[in-house]
Amino acid sequence: MRSNARRILATASTVLCLSGVTFGGAVAASTAAAAAGAVPKAPLNSTLAATVPTSVKSSGLLVAADATYAPDEFIASDGSTVIGMDADLVNAIGQVLGLKVTVTNATFDTIIPALQSGKFNLGASSFTDTLAREKQVDFVEYYQAGEGYYVKAGSSYKPNGLASLCGHTVAVETGTTEETDAQSQSQKCTRSHKKAVKVLSFADQNSANLAVSSGRAQAGFLDSQIAEYVVATSKGQFKSSGKAFGIAPYGLAVPKGLGLTRPIAGAVNALMKDGIYGKILKKWGIQAGALSKAKINGATS
Repeated sequence: MRSNARRILATASTVLCLSGVTFGGAVAASTAAAAAGAVPKAPLNSTLAATVPTSVKSSGLLVAADATYAPDEFIASDGSTVIGMDADLVNAIGQVLGLKVTVTNATFDTIIPALQSGKFNLGASSFTDTLAREKQVDFVEYYQAGEGYYVKAGSSYKPNGLASLCGHTVAVETGTTEETDAQSQSQKCTRSHKKAVKVLSFADQNSANLAVSSGRAQAGFLDSQIAEYVVATSKGQFKSSGKAFGIAPYGLAVPKGLGLTRPIAGAVNALMKDGIYGKILKKWGIQAGALSKAKINGATS
């Protein structure tokens, strides 16, 4: 989840424009209703399936996701199943490639090391594709999002952009771009003789949300479509603040040298072409961030 930008910010009743794309409050649909939505089974692509490495054919797709980032990835009402946009997407990829899919809940900042060690062979957790991360893993880009804020409903604080963080306390998830951006902004604040940013980092997004609701932090800083979802499902406890910024692509993370990157990209493109990709995004109310083509390692920063 999460780095450099994975975000799109709006309240359930707000519409905003991001790089020419309109983002609205479709994410406000209830978790239960979204989870019950049906996505057509993707057809097997024998040509792509034949390109899957033998080791992956044996193990299936072993997917890691930090399931505290609704609606992209979170735990279902049964208390164990990982659901959400990313879970639906990797299950569809498995259908295209003829692979069994196992999605495991894992703390976000442990996922890339676990991919490098071979524990998992795919990371699907709202990762922003960045040049720094491309040194560790490959990315298959499949979505775009930005960074955003939310605050308590009665707050007078209105963060908008990074400069507005000076002198304030912000809650972030460990290992995210938001964490890095807030820490970097704090240094800029002090260099310009302003008060530093107090950055509270948490192992998962649920804990960061709790810091805002309890008053420990003045704002939550996260991917903007996730901020939208947090606000929409907070029963009036939170409100959105500012406009989305730092727009960048999400990528599915794949171990380097495994030989799985191109099959994954091919599967995503097949899902985009046959419309199943679009149906998955629509199910979760986040179709405005759709891309038209999967790209491998397309980061520019």
